[in-house]
Amino acid sequence: MKNIKNKIIISVMSILLLTGGLFAVAENSNVIPLINKSDAAKEVKLDKTVTTPVQTTSIPVTSDENYISVMPLEIVANPDKYLNKKVKFKASFDKFSTLGLDYKPAMRDSQKYISYLIKRDDVTDHTVPLSEMKIFILRSEAEKFIDLDSGDIIEVYGKVFSNALTDAWVDTEKLVVIEKKNKDTKKKA
Repeated sequence: MKNIKNKIIISVMSILLLTGGLFAVAENSNVIPLINKSDAAKEVKLDKTVTTPVQTTSIPVTSDENYISVMPLEIVANPDKYLNKKVKFKASFDKFSTLGLDYKPAMRDSQKYISYLIKRDDVTDHTVPLSEMKIFILRSEAEKFIDLDSGDIIEVYGKVFSNALTDAWVDTEKLVVIEKKNKDTKKKA
């Protein structure tokens, strides 16, 4: 859709510039009057950055500025709001699982991915996994976290890539162990 909009804008600008029109159209489709006809011949710079789909799993994260800091229950309560957004949250790790794998509307192949569950924040007297959030990580990345125990505090950086079944489906881009239940290991990135 954005690509079509850019082509239309470029076409209109070309016509206006070729005919010596008194207006130029900016990328955001606002009409900007020019001071005189000689300004119409000046070079108009457009943002020609093409957004291409980025693989959303295991991308090294250099800055967490692009991530929305949010509670996991908020994402689950409003998966549409966070769809296609980068999020980060802290949670208590529960266990690795196969939940959500190979489900066609939000496909993550069980040969390449593993999912994991986190504990619900709103239940403190017993362990209840937040199964409404399907969190995926590449198996090759998950191998680095084989020593995770239930109750370890983790920070997840990821992208909500689907809201199938009105659940939040998240690709993990970075996983950080904040606190180990068994204090013998502190941090792992």
